[in-house]
Amino acid sequence: MACTSTDRTRLQPRRFALPLLFLLALCAALPAWSGVRDAPGKDLRVSLVTYGPGAIYWERFGHDAIEIYDISSGQSMNFNYGVFDFDQKHFLLNFARGHMTYMMDAERSEPEMMWYAQQGRSVRHQTLNLTPEQAARLRDFLFWNLRPENLHYRYDYYTSNCTTKVRDALDYALDGQLKKALQARPGGLTYRQQTDRLMAAQPWLMLLLDLGLSHYADRPLNAWQESFLPVVLADELTHVTVTANGQRRLLLTQDTRLSPNRIETPPKTAPDLRLPMLLVGTALALALLLLGQSKRPGARIGFAALSSLWLLLAGTAGLFMLALWTLTAHVAGWANANLLLFNPLAWGLLIAVWRKRTSRRTHLIAWIVTAMAALALLGNLTHLLTQRNLPWILLALPVWVALLHTLRKRAAS
Repeated sequence: MACTSTDRTRLQPRRFALPLLFLLALCAALPAWSGVRDAPGKDLRVSLVTYGPGAIYWERFGHDAIEIYDISSGQSMNFNYGVFDFDQKHFLLNFARGHMTYMMDAERSEPEMMWYAQQGRSVRHQTLNLTPEQAARLRDFLFWNLRPENLHYRYDYYTSNCTTKVRDALDYALDGQLKKALQARPGGLTYRQQTDRLMAAQPWLMLLLDLGLSHYADRPLNAWQESFLPVVLADELTHVTVTANGQRRLLLTQDTRLSPNRIETPPKTAPDLRLPMLLVGTALALALLLLGQSKRPGARIGFAALSSLWLLLAGTAGLFMLALWTLTAHVAGWANANLLLFNPLAWGLLIAVWRKRTSRRTHLIAWIVTAMAALALLGNLTHLLTQRNLPWILLALPVWVALLHTLRKRAAS
């Protein structure tokens, strides 16, 4: 996902071609590298380059890079932290477990910015007001970070991604002044709200992500934490002042949009899911009640089929959330209160909904359904205390109540 999902991936070349390709890339980059790497601090100009969201779901969070420009040679390099390798050993397994490894990259500035502009994505260029000592310190840190032993890092969607690494590098050059300034400012949206907002163009994926996020994603954020997003970091820098040589000054000297956005931009706020979820949940509940009470031929099969679909989805969703909590390092999905609404206990009712009359297990079935409804009510209380999962409560609670009512009535007949 921010750069929660990176913008471009690097596919690992075949092993026999890797040394040759590395040498060719090194030769192509040497002029720019030597100019930027060896220039004195007074000749370095540092900028933050921010790329707007793309059309593909993994590009929706945007991307950014630090540009180092050598005034004397005219050479410039863009340093970014958004590279991953599909051909890593056990890549998909590590991705699922939350053990993703990303790495840093450096490229010539113009080709990289041109590539994003050609994709229709906005390019924002912000020049930073750094002293020569700060600029040299940042440059040296970025080249140190490019060493093979320092190249890789453990990726986290919200706390360690391509933007937080850029933010931390700038803070290092500023001796902690950036973190101090941003921590003092309140954030605008939570992790959940930012995720829903940016993924709104892919509604099914947005719903899946929202379902899997726990109370972790609903904590109030300050501007430092919310700067896990490229556009937020870029906007927040416009408010920052720093002290250098005893003088207070704005961090930015220039803020220019080099290329406009030609892709549909995400909404400013997260979509409100409460009414749509309530309508869907109510519609499903009414359908279950009508089918469960109807004497028409086929109504019983219709009730059983619709109930089975709900129970299968609820159990699968619960298993998914349980796996996130117990088997992965995705902290944002741990202790998810939606497990009180959807969990594998639902599968225990699959046989019961197909029976015309309840068997001796009537009491057991009633207890299971009652437990599901009680868990849903507990989920409502949890919403008020920690997790903002009211849309999912509005979806699930009417369905569980309708299912409970129908099975209890069938047991009494």
